[in-house]
Amino acid sequence: MQTAHIHTPLGVAKLEGDENGLSSIIVLNNEKEVDSVFPEVLEDAVYQLHEYFEGKRREFSLTLNPQGTDFQKKVWKELQQIPYGKTISYLDLSKRLGDVKAIRAAASANGKNPLWIVVPCHRVIGSDGSLTGYAGGLHRKKWLLEHESPAKQQSLF
Repeated sequence: MQTAHIHTPLGVAKLEGDENGLSSIIVLNNEKEVDSVFPEVLEDAVYQLHEYFEGKRREFSLTLNPQGTDFQKKVWKELQQIPYGKTISYLDLSKRLGDVKAIRAAASANGKNPLWIVVPCHRVIGSDGSLTGYAGGLHRKKWLLEHESPAKQQSLF
């Protein structure tokens, strides 16, 4: 397993992967040195994440290899269908999975998503529009949703 650490506006992110694909992207809560040279198998992921944060990328084209249960992988695959700049509720997510009663299981799988941003779990919100539950912290979820918002705030001056 190869690793890379990159700077993002939300902290240092750790990427893990190998020739089978990207298996993990997590944001670290401590300051870690970032890498200046990246393993070849992670170069494209680093490049695409930088483009995302620069506002130049809305979709990722990476080979993904997350580790999880079949149900978790089904949820993570469904999360990838949520368009950039859009949100759905946890109830909507469970409906998309074909079982409205699976809302808690879907929310749990959402929270265990190992591929921060690339599998956009931040786009799932409460039915009332509230920013509920985000493993990376609600301040990061809020930032990501604002970053993807079609109506960017403009300065008055």
